[in-house]
Amino acid sequence: MSVGIVMLVHTALGRAEQVARHWVKAGCPVVIHVDRMVPKRIYDEFTAALSDLPEVLFSRRHRCDWGTWGLVAASQDASELMLERFPEVRHVYLTSGSCLPLRPVEELIDYLAERPRTDFIESATTADVPWTVGGLDHERFTMFFPFSWRKNRYFFDRFVDLQRRVGFRRPVPKGIVPHMGSQWWCLTRQTLSAILQDPERRKFDRYFRRVWIPDESYFQTLARLYSTNIESRSLTLSKFDFQGKPHIFYDDHLQLLRRSDCFVARKIWPHAERLYEAFLTEAESAENRQEPNPGKIDRIFAKAVDRRTRGRAGLYMQSRYPNHGWENGVTAGKYSVFQGFTELFRDFENWLSRSTGAQVHGHLYAPERAEFAGGQTVINGALSDNAKLRDANPKAFLTNLLWNTRGERQCFQYGPRDNIKISWHIARDPNAQISVISGAWAVPLFKSNANFADLRAEAARLQKIENKMLDQLRAPDCKARIRIWTMAEFIEAPMEPLQVVIDEIGQKAPRRLTEAPVMEDLAGFGQFLQNLKNQGMHPYLMGDFPVEPAPRHASQRRRKPYLVKK
Repeated sequence: MSVGIVMLVHTALGRAEQVARHWVKAGCPVVIHVDRMVPKRIYDEFTAALSDLPEVLFSRRHRCDWGTWGLVAASQDASELMLERFPEVRHVYLTSGSCLPLRPVEELIDYLAERPRTDFIESATTADVPWTVGGLDHERFTMFFPFSWRKNRYFFDRFVDLQRRVGFRRPVPKGIVPHMGSQWWCLTRQTLSAILQDPERRKFDRYFRRVWIPDESYFQTLARLYSTNIESRSLTLSKFDFQGKPHIFYDDHLQLLRRSDCFVARKIWPHAERLYEAFLTEAESAENRQEPNPGKIDRIFAKAVDRRTRGRAGLYMQSRYPNHGWENGVTAGKYSVFQGFTELFRDFENWLSRSTGAQVHGHLYAPERAEFAGGQTVINGALSDNAKLRDANPKAFLTNLLWNTRGERQCFQYGPRDNIKISWHIARDPNAQISVISGAWAVPLFKSNANFADLRAEAARLQKIENKMLDQLRAPDCKARIRIWTMAEFIEAPMEPLQVVIDEIGQKAPRRLTEAPVMEDLAGFGQFLQNLKNQGMHPYLMGDFPVEPAPRHASQRRRKPYLVKK
């Protein structure tokens, strides 16, 4: 008999009984502390269920709220009972009711027998660890914490702020340097008895009683006074998320737990039938001489934390919904936005689809409906073309469209007539390729047969909207790939910018364009712009369009003078 097990139990007592029997069967005595908040009837049933095992004892009960002194007091009383009643015990292993042995207990006994004077306890100063969560490092040892962080968070925070403002500092007892580490340790009899029988224990207990989360600092600090050989690590596999909450292991973690080579794991879901059956059976297993190495599975936990905090690229999840800018990629894939092209070129969407092989939509944010490719009314992911549904959350509409069409390049048209609420979202998306021909919205007005007063009002409105959109695209925070041409600049040599845009989409092998889209007839467009100017509306986003001279009657043409020979 060389290893004694101390179990801190507060829930799932049936599982705790099952694990306690497993320890005893391997020759390890067990001392159990049951939280005082467990009703007496349930406690009596639990003790009666284990009454047939003389190797199982129960210690004095304490109330064990999270991060309070009760957890230390429970560990002290249970350890004292273990050392008193089982003098053959060389190591005392602290576990919880949700811990589960992962390897045969005999391997743990042999492992500790080979290291009779080694204490396994994670113990580091606050300056040496980066994993404290809650904003309190050294301050947890120099302030008072009379309020529960979980149950009275408001008073907890206010009292901490008050102590900071007045500059209050509680002195650390002489002779000790505060250390921190995992609550779950395995100490030798010599070290543990020295801590519990220290002449100055009352002073240390009085000090740590007001330390925040003392169960992670009491034994971790005092072990440094007496241990001759500390290995600053825990033999218990215990992983925490980015908020400092322990990961819970379920049935589908079976292979993961086996791969760790750890002796004990916490925290196990009480209903993980497969885990309890796999690790508590008497099936013969090959002797495992591997060192416990939780680092083997650190990569998987790091990936889980990354998925929890950042999610998948192009998806928004509840855990980071309130935090702007936490997304792992604004959208799921690259896409192209064209502004002014359908207004300037006839049948541009079909031409672009033939040239690139991409899925080319019309104006997805048009006021009437979402113009899906091919005139569809519903597209991948059951996205409807209904404008009201789309505009209820324009950002989610685009996110879902790109997520549900992953692997296929999406292109769509955009303009000042469309819903501008999505404009900034697109501008800050690194996946977006935005091509703008500014002022092209005037071409449909030029082609229309509306009253000129109405055309002038509509032109002023659209120009104001597009100017605001262009300001957003030129902002320093934009991350999209953006190209902007004035309409006059673009039509001087349209093939070159078209070639650049097609090459960037990259759905097909790069090739020179041989087929150009047909441009709208712009004869008289310069005069149209001049007429807008004459009516008091200054169209400046199109660039400098010359005013074509109107054809004159033959009688108005000036004749050339005759040359008279002298």
